Amino acid sequence: MAYSDFTIRKVKQAFGIITIEGGRFLHEIDPISPSGMLVEFLEETFPLAVALPSEKAKSELLISPILVEVRKMLRREVSLFSG
Repeated sequence: MAYSDFTIRKVKQAFGIITIEGGRFLHEIDPISPSGMLVEFLEETFPLAVALPSEKAKSELLISPILVEVRKMLRREVSLFSG
């Protein structure tokens, strides 16, 4: 069957998939305050990260520090992989 012949309806029927729409996917959670160290780091690096065109630079200067913070909050029970 050609890709163009696939529809959501056909796939759902073929695989017996049932979708539930309109509900929340995740439960609501309370906001968590970042550490002072993360806030200070992001205040320093944010202007540089948004000025650089590279997605890698944005990841290194913004995303990675946030993921490290989350890892600390989860008592290092998760791993991070670059790339």
